[in-house]
Amino acid sequence: MTLSKRIIPCIDVDLDDDGNPAVYTGVNFEDLEYTGDPVEMARAYNESGADEFVFLDITASADGRETMLGVVEDVADEIFIPLTVGGGIRTKADIKETLRAGADKVSINSGAIANPDLITEGADAFGSQCIVISVDAKRRYDEQGEHYVEVDGESCWFECTVKGGREGTGLDVVEWAAEAESRGAGELFVNSIDADGTKDGYDIPLTKAVCDAVDTPVIASSGCGGPEDMHEVFTEAGADAGLAASIFHFGEYSIREVKEYLDERDVPVRL
Repeated sequence: MTLSKRIIPCIDVDLDDDGNPAVYTGVNFEDLEYTGDPVEMARAYNESGADEFVFLDITASADGRETMLGVVEDVADEIFIPLTVGGGIRTKADIKETLRAGADKVSINSGAIANPDLITEGADAFGSQCIVISVDAKRRYDEQGEHYVEVDGESCWFECTVKGGREGTGLDVVEWAAEAESRGAGELFVNSIDADGTKDGYDIPLTKAVCDAVDTPVIASSGCGGPEDMHEVFTEAGADAGLAASIFHFGEYSIREVKEYLDERDVPVRL
């Protein structure tokens, strides 16, 4: 039986100048533009046919603060589809509090890289299905990596970055994905800093490299410009889910339009 591919809208949440939570959209994790209210957007996506919903607190890790759990609770009250929450999760206690606030899954990046045992601790305590390991990947064209692919005639590897892509770690994304899986991660969330916000399509070499290395479901993120990009990442890279933000936030495509496009091309989706 073929599992349906999931279509997942995502909001990037930060605090505005008055300290209120707001959704922002940017390019390459920079030049952020105000997009809307997180609770209102969650309500709209719940009604739109989305399979899941992702809430990312995009500055919690970089600023060393806790996730906005009050806002998470408000969002969770508005939706009846699985909710993944990420940003600022560094301990098992953080995982517990985020799940108690209404999240079905937690997305962990910097905290897991700093303490890989957190993956196993979280999976053992709450179940692997709750633990999503997120990677913010950036292409590197030096000789410091472990796993190389050909991109436009050049050999490159993908580096894990932290703090919203602000700092490199020297860690190879493909190697880290395999380790995260072995430690109990139930899902992998693959973001491309190079493709983020460009609408030029997902980073297919990156996504395929991770999908080929693991059996754990992979969510492709960053760069989606339309239904054809979703089709490509499912059929060419093998992703299990496609995440998008801008095309949905600004009404360029509806989730139903994307699903109908995929269904017409024999990609299994929940209509």
